[in-house]
Amino acid sequence: MSTTVTAAVAPGTGEPLTIQQLQLDDPRPDEVRVRMVASGVCHTDAIVRDGIYPTPLPAVLGHEGAGVVEAVGSAITTVAPGDHVVLSAAYCGHCRKCRAGLVAYCENLMAQDFGGTRGDGSTSLSNDQGPVSSHFFGQSSFATYANVVETSVIKVSPEAPLATLAPLGCGLQTGAGAVLNELRPEAGSSLVVFGVGAVGSAAIMAARVAGCTTIIGVDLHGSRLELAEEIGATHTVNPATTDTVAEIAKITGGDGIDYALDTTGVPAVLRQAASALAIRGTLALVGAAKPGTDVNFEIGASLVKGWTFKTIVQGSAVPQVFIPRLVELWQQGRFPFDKLVETYTLDDINTAFADSESGKVIKPVVVF
Repeated sequence: MSTTVTAAVAPGTGEPLTIQQLQLDDPRPDEVRVRMVASGVCHTDAIVRDGIYPTPLPAVLGHEGAGVVEAVGSAITTVAPGDHVVLSAAYCGHCRKCRAGLVAYCENLMAQDFGGTRGDGSTSLSNDQGPVSSHFFGQSSFATYANVVETSVIKVSPEAPLATLAPLGCGLQTGAGAVLNELRPEAGSSLVVFGVGAVGSAAIMAARVAGCTTIIGVDLHGSRLELAEEIGATHTVNPATTDTVAEIAKITGGDGIDYALDTTGVPAVLRQAASALAIRGTLALVGAAKPGTDVNFEIGASLVKGWTFKTIVQGSAVPQVFIPRLVELWQQGRFPFDKLVETYTLDDINTAFADSESGKVIKPVVVF
């Protein structure tokens, strides 16, 4: 048996998504059938559409889903029909990193999130031409229904609107988690965020939650900088008109910044971030770049600073623990991520991608 679903399909490398009717298999014993209410649109969806990351096309992408559980397989124990859920990245649950609680660094991450199939090589989606890649990040949420792996499912309060919660599954979790789970800045410390899109904006809000007293947003878009100030930045810098490193030095009284987070993955920006660090400062990278991209740091100045460089995946979060905490912070008015969101219909999903790429919109969300 199968169910007909409406989905946005990435048909081939670099091509716009097309709206198609697909067949969705019945859920397996280890899957959860979710009726999608909304799905965020993320930069990772765009780079997979464009062939930079290796998911086989055609594929149904989408990895910031939110919806209602319709059915569960016989092996599912954590959710039941009727539960409201947010969907996040999949992890295997049995490798050494997963068993150590480091699920964001699952040793099978590429297969779990980018493989485009179930573990046995099958897909849950198909059309008249054959299989369509499914289970993107365990979910493939650009569809009206999806069969989702259990590790991607996070139960949330039914009182919170699902169309608002959808972006928590990837970008916002990444930015907030990078600050709260990994950097853990001390109250009264300083932090700069390079790139204040969805990920960077979440980091700014999290820095305020953490008690940072100097929070700097750096971006080329003036409108994004204005919003950054509204949600927690104490200072903003536009590299188009200002020497970023010199301005950060001025803001910090010449001490440099304690913590720097780069969301861009641009080598020149990373070098600027390193130059802006205080002695014993920490620079963290969450931005994705094309495979093979390199960055160079000058050894002499780096050595005497004793600074740290680290990369962070998915905010080093356990989604089932961290996302409900973000929901609670939002309900208390301390993590106002809803200010970032603009909504689109499924038919307008390519407009959502374009508006995100141009910087017109920080976080597009498709509402079904």
